[in-house]
Amino acid sequence: MKYYSTRDHAARYTLKQAAFMGLAPDGGLFMPERIPTVDKDRVLELSEGSFADLAEYIAGLFFGEDLSSQQIRRIVEGAYRFPVPLRHIGDDKYTLELFHGPTFAFKDVGAGFMGRALGELNEKDDDLVILTATSGDTGSAVANGFYGIEGIRVVVLYPEGKVSDLQESQMTTLGGNIHPLKVRGTFDDCQRIVKEIFSDAAFRREKAVTSANSINLLRWMPQSFYYFYAWAQWKKTTGEDDPDIVVPSGNYGNLSAGMLAARMGMPVGRFVAASNANDIIPKYLETGVFEPRASVMTLANAMDVGNPSNYERILDLYGGDFTALTAGVKGYRCGDEAILEAIRELYERYGYVSDPHSAVGYNAAKAYQVRGFWLSTAHRAKFSNVIREALGRDFDLPEGLRKFLGKEKHFTPIDPDTAAVEEFVRGV
Repeated sequence: MKYYSTRDHAARYTLKQAAFMGLAPDGGLFMPERIPTVDKDRVLELSEGSFADLAEYIAGLFFGEDLSSQQIRRIVEGAYRFPVPLRHIGDDKYTLELFHGPTFAFKDVGAGFMGRALGELNEKDDDLVILTATSGDTGSAVANGFYGIEGIRVVVLYPEGKVSDLQESQMTTLGGNIHPLKVRGTFDDCQRIVKEIFSDAAFRREKAVTSANSINLLRWMPQSFYYFYAWAQWKKTTGEDDPDIVVPSGNYGNLSAGMLAARMGMPVGRFVAASNANDIIPKYLETGVFEPRASVMTLANAMDVGNPSNYERILDLYGGDFTALTAGVKGYRCGDEAILEAIRELYERYGYVSDPHSAVGYNAAKAYQVRGFWLSTAHRAKFSNVIREALGRDFDLPEGLRKFLGKEKHFTPIDPDTAAVEEFVRGV
């Protein structure tokens, strides 16, 4: 399988080239040159086992020419030691819980696969730095997914004062090959720096760097796995075949991965792109005009993105056809008060405690009266301040999160300056 850039369909790259570069030389995002079709009966059969069993099948369709069956099995067995349940909340409400991984966020699915896949692709003489920007959960998932992998260093950029204390603890207490940078700026500053470094040809000749954000195809493509797993659970539970799927969205890697699954043959009624106040894509779906702007801080901080990178993948998957895109994808936005109200409503009506990002999905599902499910992207315990504000009480932390608290944080404060970050990376 070869890969092309969203900005240049002619040039082709191998899996290792694309994964190690992260961003294409022209600034575009990598896409697979062909999209395989799944056997839906096989998906239903494998979903009776574990998520890893199904992931192994779908990963083989994409990566089987570049990784052996033994390598793919090692990757999924190491990455997917947790369930991905479709949870019936009550009435006709369903949510896909994606927060049962090691860092309690959906990004464990992509980061866990990517870390192990790069470990398989990495030659002994490779010296690779993973450079990633995070607005919340990406940093902890990437740090966990790559922790201890030989020959790979991780530099995580996160905005000062704009991630939760627990999120920061998950990124800054591992040590080893993980190097957190606390940037005096916003997530957009962090993402800009990463993109500028990837566009700096001279620096990249000097230092091998790639990204573990969803711009990297090895982080992005595995997210399609759980859409098939969810569809199979939905079909078995309800007898219906084409659910509506609501996706809380920030950088839109998750939504575009769902679109990739649909292109592979997963039945879906429609997608709903559910945003907080950073509503770049919902506005685009309404007007046809893509207008990035500075992000604003919200209670759903992992979605505080003002210039979503995966917009290019969305266009590519729909062949630039705006009419087809808007027929299959709807937009939704809500503010902080609506997020708090959704958390209260879910708890009071169903006894279910939702994190703020997943609450955006619940609101969108209500607004569109979807017959399907929304994605729950993080465990509520990672946002205890928001839960306390909404419900007026605290809940116990799971042991897997409690272990991060009280540990000493290690990070490097830095200005939002690309040259300063490049100098730091040189020293890693």
